[in-house]
Amino acid sequence: MAPPRPFTVEQWMDKYELTAKYNLAETCCASISIDELLALSEKKDAKISDILCSSTVQNYGEIRGNTQLRENLSRLYSAKVAGAALSVDQILITPGAIAANHLVLYSLVHPGDHVICHYPTYQQLYTIPESLGAEVSLWKCRAEEGWLPKLEELEGLVRENTKLIIINNPQNPTGAILPKSHLDAIVRLARARNITILSDEVYRPLFHGVGPMDPDFPPSMLSVGGDDANVIVTGSLSKAYSLAGLRVGWIASRSAELIERCASTRDYTTISVSLLDQAVATFALGPDTIHALLGRNVALARANLEMLERWVMKHDEFCEWVKPVAGTTAFVRFFRGEGESRKAVDARVFCERLQERTGVMLLPGDVGFGEEFRGYVRFGYVNRTEIIREGLEELRKFMREEFNDIPLCE
Repeated sequence: MAPPRPFTVEQWMDKYELTAKYNLAETCCASISIDELLALSEKKDAKISDILCSSTVQNYGEIRGNTQLRENLSRLYSAKVAGAALSVDQILITPGAIAANHLVLYSLVHPGDHVICHYPTYQQLYTIPESLGAEVSLWKCRAEEGWLPKLEELEGLVRENTKLIIINNPQNPTGAILPKSHLDAIVRLARARNITILSDEVYRPLFHGVGPMDPDFPPSMLSVGGDDANVIVTGSLSKAYSLAGLRVGWIASRSAELIERCASTRDYTTISVSLLDQAVATFALGPDTIHALLGRNVALARANLEMLERWVMKHDEFCEWVKPVAGTTAFVRFFRGEGESRKAVDARVFCERLQERTGVMLLPGDVGFGEEFRGYVRFGYVNRTEIIREGLEELRKFMREEFNDIPLCE
């Protein structure tokens, strides 16, 4: 096992986000306070003491996670499912989705294995398997194809030693989805070859451009393929639920074997997750709160995306995108010139100079997702609306006054 290479997206965020005046790189829905969470609840007389019982002894608690929290998650995953309802024993609570992903990868991947990873995506999902001695093949999405990868290319990547197929749905950074037809095909392929599927669903269920009645609407991977599907999913309260500071995530699977392998590995990493964090998470995911919380965030995503769409349209001589339909992120390509003379701008210089001059923070695509995305910039557009509005106005001024001075990629 070799140390993983630098986690460039997190290094960029760590370097710039605390000094940003307008954080348009934030990938979480606008974070909320406990007071705001209480105000969203249908329990209008709810108090902080209802969530954090002061008489509760702060021990390790239930090692695999608060039973009520896992029951709330079970209800969410079992709402529309092919197969039996998910039980609390099929869920492990972790310190965020990043820990959940790491735990799954550390439990399942070994030297000599082959892993296929949906791409572009969060760097952890392909870097950690590499560090564990696996060979990783990237199942690539392309903007000109609407960020929808080709199933025949996935089939061509499979080898005799393919251990794991990793998908991110909805996808970071594009905001695209793998539709149900793709998920069905992935499960059929994996079942035929005895391959495990890891579905990172951290941006689920924030769907704002596609609805449950749409034939392309993607269910959770746990609801695809029935009880015998070799599937494991991860999620958290950070993105769609506006509670990144809680550091509460989870692993869920219908496979008892997969859960037990992760639980065994977990003993070496995390004894338990904070009782206080889990108490707030339980309240947030409870039936009295979750619908209003998600409703708030879907409405926020739609309103802010409309602003970003208008901005992109007004600057279409300098940028282009595939409009996202889910999640909190958009991948926008910046360029200068026309036709064959069009060239991508140096996104790193663009983002550095933009924040230095205006306080607007964005993430360059080549820093966060690989050299082939030079010229791309990731927007996080589900921060508070006033931040998005004011940040886009500052960006508009920068485009008018300084964009032509940004160097082009060679």
